[in-house]
Amino acid sequence: MNKIKLEILGLSSSQSQSGSFALVLGEEYGNRRLPIIIGMFEAQAIAIEIEKIVPNRPMTHDLFKSFAQSFRFAVTEIVISDLKEGVFYAKIICSDGIRNTEIDARPSDAIAIGLRFNVPIYTFEAILSEAGIVFTDSPDEDEPLVKKEEPARVNPTSPEKFKDYPFEQLKQMLEEALEKEDYERAARIRDELNKRN
Repeated sequence: MNKIKLEILGLSSSQSQSGSFALVLGEEYGNRRLPIIIGMFEAQAIAIEIEKIVPNRPMTHDLFKSFAQSFRFAVTEIVISDLKEGVFYAKIICSDGIRNTEIDARPSDAIAIGLRFNVPIYTFEAILSEAGIVFTDSPDEDEPLVKKEEPARVNPTSPEKFKDYPFEQLKQMLEEALEKEDYERAARIRDELNKRN
């Protein structure tokens, strides 16, 4: 299977889930976006590395890098390898110079580690086809990569129940969410639409 290279396009606070963030990945030479919902600590680990902030004490992902370097192995790439029932899976590809080893990981942890090793992130066409969202406008280049926290638009204790909406209305809601760049909501609508196909 051919791999598709991804770039980190943005990281923003979840619009509907308190303590969650939307990590938006985009294909390198295309217009599809892959939003992945991640936890607060993983988002912080990613944001710190993107912004090149050096914490006073090493974080877990920094510890992984120090450990790897001490035993002379390197991370060579990150692969978003699978999608099952709306849950993404990833692999950290490592090498000791002689053999490659794949380590299972959550995508958020794998990406946080991959950033520290400055390695590429990949996925497969099947995953982008199933979970990718086509984005027609180019992002604003002056906009910061890590967005500030915004107030939630939906009460986090009562998330929207997309299963109650008709198919056509969901498609319209998906388009509106994309126009507003609300990738987290768009991802949840996309998941509901995929369940019905």
